[in-house]
Amino acid sequence: MESITVLGIMGLGGQEIFLVALFVLLFFGAKKIPELMRGLGQGINEFKNATKDVKENIEKSMEDPK
Repeated sequence: MESITVLGIMGLGGQEIFLVALFVLLFFGAKKIPELMRGLGQGINEFKNATKDVKENIEKSMEDPK
């Protein structure tokens, strides 16, 4: 459901998504795509962890009386 929302915001339809996927396949090759996706997944996880840490630090600083 989240991916549908993102695609709706970007205004991409089925043909545009297909063309982007085809371009990525031709440009990088089938063997590199899993490696690229793995790197993208690791980057997203690092970003989520960093935002979680920042949120926790902000909440902790609001609770500490000074």
